[in-house]
Amino acid sequence: MVDDAERGLKKGLTSYGDSAFSLFLRKAFIKGMGYSDDALDRPIVGVVDTFSGYNACHANVPDLVEAVKRGVQLAGALPVPFPTISIHESFAYPTSMFTRNLMSMDTEEMIRAQPMDAVVLIGGCDKTVPAQLMGAASANIPAIQLVTGPMMTGSHRGERVGACTDCRRFWARYRAGEIDDQEIAEVNTQLVPGGGTCGVMGTASTMALVTEALGMMAPGGATPPAVSADRRRIAETSGRLAVQMAAQDLTPDKIMTQEAFENALTVLLATGGSTNGIVHLAAIAGRAGLKLDLDQFDRMGRDIPVLVDLKPSGQNYMEDLHRAGGLPTILRELKDHLHLDCLTVTGRTLGENIDEMPGGWTQSIVSRIDKPLYREGGMAVLRGNLAPGGAIVKQSAASPDLMTHRGRAVVFSSVADMGARVDDPDLDVTADDILVLQNAGPKGAPGMPEAGYMPIPKKIAAAGVKDMVRISDARMSGTASGTIVLHVTPESYEGGPLALVRTGDIIALDVPNRTLTLEVSDEELAERRKAFLAPVHDGCDRGYKKLYMDTVTQADQGCDFAFLIPHPSGSVPGAK
Repeated sequence: MVDDAERGLKKGLTSYGDSAFSLFLRKAFIKGMGYSDDALDRPIVGVVDTFSGYNACHANVPDLVEAVKRGVQLAGALPVPFPTISIHESFAYPTSMFTRNLMSMDTEEMIRAQPMDAVVLIGGCDKTVPAQLMGAASANIPAIQLVTGPMMTGSHRGERVGACTDCRRFWARYRAGEIDDQEIAEVNTQLVPGGGTCGVMGTASTMALVTEALGMMAPGGATPPAVSADRRRIAETSGRLAVQMAAQDLTPDKIMTQEAFENALTVLLATGGSTNGIVHLAAIAGRAGLKLDLDQFDRMGRDIPVLVDLKPSGQNYMEDLHRAGGLPTILRELKDHLHLDCLTVTGRTLGENIDEMPGGWTQSIVSRIDKPLYREGGMAVLRGNLAPGGAIVKQSAASPDLMTHRGRAVVFSSVADMGARVDDPDLDVTADDILVLQNAGPKGAPGMPEAGYMPIPKKIAAAGVKDMVRISDARMSGTASGTIVLHVTPESYEGGPLALVRTGDIIALDVPNRTLTLEVSDEELAERRKAFLAPVHDGCDRGYKKLYMDTVTQADQGCDFAFLIPHPSGSVPGAK
């Protein structure tokens, strides 16, 4: 337990050389906010406020802050909201992944710098929840995650639509000439009908579900829609639990254990979750002193099927999963694959939380484990001479007839090169070719953008082709689908084999056997390597970009900054 002298307003006093004066001065200034001595003598719960006029995913944060404050006050403590960086996927240049680590550092240092006995982390859009959990793991004071929740669906000409799988589907139809300018403009106003995160199994939804499975969220907190009363009740509960966690000194290191991360990875596989999820979990686990083992993760995926019928692996939306009972419905089916004795933010175990949630009912969103939507986990790990450090494919959202494919490479040297040439009528490409994108990784882009969802060349799309094999060191949105190989490691910028691929080379993809092979001799690759030069980026001599380029790790280590990662004390998943 924490000594009372290190609680509340007395915690982390500013250094003036006189601790009594430091407390006196602190109280004088905060009383300028209108607080009484009674309020200031109570435990303090910090509330991270990530509202931003650029972030529609966080539009409901002001309401959630008020609900959290209510929960904290009802439990007898003092809530103190404070702002941090807010990142939105569509508004962050060059990519939200570039600033995720900056947000994690901001979160960690503000938790350290300000007096609080516990903290409620309010996030939602793709990179905000990972950033907050990374910061919380490093700061290691009692912390609970609250997500903003998924948006509701819209309607386009009688068809139910929602961001952002339908964004990509309609844009592909527009590129193929199937719909006109008027219709694409109409659907644009319906895809995001209100505040909240993407309403499919994108990265935001994935991170919400895996965070609840990790034990860092109030039970049932992953799925209530952003606009719902359920979402505000979860916020109130989160505030109450934060007070309880402070009293129990229930810190992240007691919750985010090896077994808890295995639970999170199990849910990632069973939900057909975003490929971004594996990068983020690697980063969060890294902060907790655990190294992600991709081969063990792939072995898990052989045994854990996809159970959830949500886009892009299925057909439904997050609001449907909420009505089906949310994550507890999934966890009940996965019980034999979970560590049910893991501690959670409630102070109870995951198994106890499941037992206390309302019982299951007849629904069609979550399959029985003996009748899964897809017989293996949503992701597979590939290795071979093209990806010696591993690559990821979202097999549950890929085309079955392309899971084993051998084709000619059509290479783009950068995201800019792809943008300039992919729709060129003279591009030498057929539907059987394999599109390859280089220099789109953590350093190559920089920021590892979601450019891995490469557009089908317009002349191919116009012929009715909906999917091709695509390979890159980039990421893709969890809302996307297709036979897309991502996170090729080492990346092109670091001189990985992907940098040595040339148009006309033959590549063999074999997802069932987990291989990715460039059919070029070692001798020829050695000759090509002699001519390799990493691209030159502007502005890398100063500021955050220099820090990023100098210290960011590869995808298999979560793209975190090396100096923020403690020496690993173990790996996850653990060996069986």
